[in-house]
Amino acid sequence: MSVFRLTGSAVALALALGAAPAHAAWQPTKTVELIVPAGTGGGADQMARVLQGIVQKHSLMPQALVVINKAGGAGAEGFLDAKGSPNNPHKIIITLSNLFTTPLATGVPFSWEDMTPVAMLALDEFILWVNASSPHKTAKDFVDAVKAGSPNQFKMGGTGSKQEDQIITAAIEQATGAKFTYVPYKGGGDVAAQLVGGHVTASVNNPIEAVAQWRAGELRPLCVFDSKRIPPSPPLGEGKSWSDVPTCKESGLDIEYLMLRGIFMPPKATPDQIAYYVELFRKVRETPEWKDFMEKGAFNTTFLAGDEYKTWLQKAATEHKTLMEKAGFLAKK
Repeated sequence: MSVFRLTGSAVALALALGAAPAHAAWQPTKTVELIVPAGTGGGADQMARVLQGIVQKHSLMPQALVVINKAGGAGAEGFLDAKGSPNNPHKIIITLSNLFTTPLATGVPFSWEDMTPVAMLALDEFILWVNASSPHKTAKDFVDAVKAGSPNQFKMGGTGSKQEDQIITAAIEQATGAKFTYVPYKGGGDVAAQLVGGHVTASVNNPIEAVAQWRAGELRPLCVFDSKRIPPSPPLGEGKSWSDVPTCKESGLDIEYLMLRGIFMPPKATPDQIAYYVELFRKVRETPEWKDFMEKGAFNTTFLAGDEYKTWLQKAATEHKTLMEKAGFLAKK
């Protein structure tokens, strides 16, 4: 994995960002569409709009970058659009793990291999959240209460059905014997709002989707579904940093799940076109705005491209099939 550091003066940074990649002969000749296969307000949508703002602010592309949400069919609308646009280098798509879950759950004729992998931008964490007024201060307290409660008493809000949030919910049920009523919403922003309003008991939202509500004293993070704690950050909510949130394993809930935030192109992209976008996103990663976004959103900043990215995707696809088969979420044939 490569590490990219911000060095030199602001002038040097501006010059570096504005320089055209020497090895890429191709560049956009018209507006580039950045498709989000999810609703507005969620993690993918927020990241796409940050990317759009950085590209515009630093003039990283000779053409405009516009964000288009295509959330229909649990993201299938966006993926099928990309799949059905071969040889179109003016369309890119930001993916999340519905890249794997949507075709498995719905039977939609689509696979990640139907598009051209460009780069992994980051991996997104998942956190178990409750309302700040909840009596539960730890994940163990919460799970024990769910196990002791009556059927359908505890509602878990999440984005979509048979996607990442419900997969994690099913994993909690399988690991602990707890039972939830899962309530699907269109996006992570809706999920956070419903939890603030007390319409659901908990959520497993990404950090970026609920950090504003944590800062406002409306939500409380109980644990993060990763093998290690999130790196320290400035105080966010309750005077605490991301690093103060224990891993779920520390709390007796041995479950890990990280979500892809990656970029793909339609099929039949040329090497020069792929190289252009890889270099574009390397430049984005060098900006202070991106670094700030990564820190505030508590992202795992892993960056992959080329064969490393493809190998990761193949492994992730296999893992998701196993998880969904175990949860009974695979589409019936």
